[in-house]
Amino acid sequence: MLFNLLRPALFMLDSEKGHRIGINALGMMPPRKLPDSGALQVEVAGIAFPNPVGLAAGFDKDAEVPDAVLGLGFGFAEVGSITPLPQAGNPKPRLFRLVEDRGVINRMGFNNGGADAALKRLECRRGRPGVVGINIGANKDSADRITDYALMTRLMAPHASYLAVNISSPNTPGLRALQDEGALAELLEAVIDARADAMPQGGPPIFLKVAPDLEPGDIEAIARIAMDKRLGALIVSNTTVSRPPLRSHHAAESGGLSGAPLRALALERLRDFRNATAGELPLIGVGGIASAEHAWERIRAGASLVQLYSALVYEGPGLGARIVRGIERLMKRDGFTTIAEAIGSE
Repeated sequence: MLFNLLRPALFMLDSEKGHRIGINALGMMPPRKLPDSGALQVEVAGIAFPNPVGLAAGFDKDAEVPDAVLGLGFGFAEVGSITPLPQAGNPKPRLFRLVEDRGVINRMGFNNGGADAALKRLECRRGRPGVVGINIGANKDSADRITDYALMTRLMAPHASYLAVNISSPNTPGLRALQDEGALAELLEAVIDARADAMPQGGPPIFLKVAPDLEPGDIEAIARIAMDKRLGALIVSNTTVSRPPLRSHHAAESGGLSGAPLRALALERLRDFRNATAGELPLIGVGGIASAEHAWERIRAGASLVQLYSALVYEGPGLGARIVRGIERLMKRDGFTTIAEAIGSE
């Protein structure tokens, strides 16, 4: 209710300023009780998620408010993307609300304060409950991006419930080339070795975040490598560089498109990866999820977990908890007693 009253004023602000206000507001919230584990608990890669609804990377880029995010009812929070060195990202403006389309275009470019600043915050939350994944990236001007990912793995593994390797942002030139078969195998080998160096007794599972703009051959290759390397999950998907019909005057802006216009493509790509992995690798469905029905459709299509972000721009911070309640209702309606039973049941 409060968000609905404030939204017109927030939408008068530049998108990045509005986002900063949101982060600051969460940072001032008193601690809240984390979600209970119940009928919606699901296990993925050895992690017990209290519910399957998470906040995607991109919102809390610098790991400033993961505990406040969990206090909103999310089953997990993914911070980042974090790079080894601080970087300003691409020139502003670089974040655009497509109000008529319920979408967002961004070309942020991995703007963040760097690994050292994030590590100080993550050290402060050591020992606290809650599933917090860390999304890692490479610096734009890095001479060796694979080395960047290995370094980030060594630094962040001790603090992460899971590590998300982000090679699918369209806003860092050349980054998506790491999804090519040879480069991907080399990258994941380096990340796995770095995790072993950092935590010889066993570190967090590694998730891989992929783009929706993939050809069938790419999907098959990525699925095969992910299973060969025993990854914990695939996150399907990042933003798209494609442009379905859009009404907003921002439609021609370059960058990655997310929100409602991405929904159909992200669902299609999830089904493709479900087929390519034959259900043997957990999938996390992302892209255009704005309701319990959207989340439930993604779970029925093969997602063990779902994530959202852009929908918060239009629906407010209470959306995660509303989706959780709605999934529980839909699960009962359709005769399932656990999320695990529903995964891939369409």
